[in-house]
Amino acid sequence: MDLHIAATLVPLLGWAVHGSVLAHRLASARRDPLTGLHTRAGWTARAEHCVRRHPAAAVLLVDLDHFKTLNDTHGHAAGDAALVATADRLRAWCGRHGTAGRLGGDEFVAVVRDLAIVDLDELTATLHRPLDYAGRSLPLAASVGVCHVAELPVPLLTDALAAADAAMYAAKGRGRRGLRLSH
Repeated sequence: MDLHIAATLVPLLGWAVHGSVLAHRLASARRDPLTGLHTRAGWTARAEHCVRRHPAAAVLLVDLDHFKTLNDTHGHAAGDAALVATADRLRAWCGRHGTAGRLGGDEFVAVVRDLAIVDLDELTATLHRPLDYAGRSLPLAASVGVCHVAELPVPLLTDALAAADAAMYAAKGRGRRGLRLSH
């Protein structure tokens, strides 16, 4: 090979490898390694797009109830199994109508294009189904807050998240294991 061609190709190859590594890191940063759900950054980009394009969109915040007790009683592996099960259940519920994400810890988030085409009661029932873990049935419970984006003065994701958060804490205040819509 001509030395001049090699001198040209080596830096190009280096940049190609570097670009590939950066693309892989970016993709990894947008997915939670435990649950496979979108991280806050990955979910936010999709949710903002959904809110802009679908006036009937809704934002949901999901927080596992008594998660610390589950972890302390049954161990961190059981806690991880609960997080994975919750993620799988939320992902399946969203289906092709929305996107789920994990904000961190035991907090999850979802956006759906139209709340009328999904069943919130089904989500609540699914999230409260016990988890089979190591031959035992572990109770799972979650509080869910929902914000219809159309009810906001300005349809912004940050405002929808704040309203869903307030609704989720209201559900927790009612004894947990509940669902609450923002108003």
